[in-house]
Parts: sequence; C-alpha cells; structure tokens
Amino acid sequence: MTTATILVDADACPVKDEIYRVAWRHEVAVKVVSNSRLRVPNHPLIERIVVSDGFDAADDWIADAADAQSIVVTADILLADRALKAGATVLGPNGKPFTMASIGPAIATHAIMADLRAGGDQIGGPPPFSKADRSQFLQVLDSALVRLKRR
Repeated sequence: MTTATILVDADACPVKDEIYRVAWRHEVAVKVVSNSRLRVPNHPLIERIVVSDGFDAADDWIADAADAQSIVVTADILLADRALKAGATVLGPNGKPFTMASIGPAIATHAIMADLRAGGDQIGGPPPFSKADRSQFLQVLDSALVRLKRR
C-alpha cells in the first residue's frame, strides 16, 4: 500500500510549520521543495528537496512526483492544475482546495490578471494572509489526510 505524502511548494509557503505539525500527528512524509536551501526540522518524516533555480524547476519536480496519494500545497494555479491532472489533492495555503471544477475558472482569472499587469494596470494582489486562513488550512489539511488514509 502506498502511503500519503505532502508535497510543499515551499519558497513562499506561509504554512510550513502547520504542515509539519499535521504531518507528525498523522505520521505522513513531507517533501519541502524549493529553489534555495530552506530551514526544515531535523525529523525523519521531513525531506528537503532543493532544485535548480531554473524557471518552474520546483513546480516541475512537484508535478512529476504528484499522484493520487499526494497532497500538494501551493498557491500557484498552474502547478495546482498539473497536480490535479496527476490525481493529487491540492490545497492553497489559505486552506482553499483546488478541484477539477474550480481550476478552469482560476486559470482564466490568472490569465486575465497577467494580461492586465502586462498592460501596465495597477491591480492589487491577494488579500493579506490571516489567522483565519491559517486555521482554515489546518482543518482542511487534516481532513484531506484522513480522507487519503481511508482510501
């Protein structure tokens, strides 16, 4: 039986500590993927993966590793799409799950916003990360792990 693994798009992930706590409680491996060396706990369940600084190198590594037993944590919509197509459960750091039903509109919005930025429009980014986002993430990650273990 394959066990669950949490794959973290780590360079700008605000919930790494929360991921570690939930992973330890569920005894699930975590692969922290980044373009630079990040501090991670010295723990047998936590593995640091440092990829090249090439464009999308971390995304490519995560997308290649993702499968039906993976939970991918990312704010990157295009990586979320790739991970969903690989069968992974995908969560944003704010706890919002990406699904096959939600990814299409998210990609479309991403493309529109990129076009606006390229045209010089001044548009705001996402809302500031909050305590409620952190709490929501913890609940959603815990639930996702429970679901994966029941499969």
